[in-house]
Amino acid sequence: MYEVTVEVSFAAAHQLRGYKGNCENMHGHNWRVQVNVMAERLNDIDIAMDFRDLKKTTREVIAPLDHAFLNDVFPFTEKNPSSENIAKWIFDSLRKKINADGLNVAAVTVWESDTSSASYYEE
Repeated sequence: MYEVTVEVSFAAAHQLRGYKGNCENMHGHNWRVQVNVMAERLNDIDIAMDFRDLKKTTREVIAPLDHAFLNDVFPFTEKNPSSENIAKWIFDSLRKKINADGLNVAAVTVWESDTSSASYYEE
């Protein structure tokens, strides 16, 4: 099994509904997104997936989040825009776009600071 990993970033504000503390107030982060894709085999030029293609697809997925107030972006109009929910949303969105035979989105990690992140993956 092979694993390909890329990182992209976006800037956005959010506030956590129902949270008792500073994060209930609107605030922003420079978010970092790490995407891991697993491949059963290499393609005809001996790569699992082109890094450039994975970055491009990931940037397309996160484009609606960049420089946005996440609470105004669906599905975060209904779900809290927590790092956990953002990671799952990106994972689900990427899974719909990366559908080549033998390729699977393995995990998405969303960093809201240099020391705090949340990941989503399925077993």
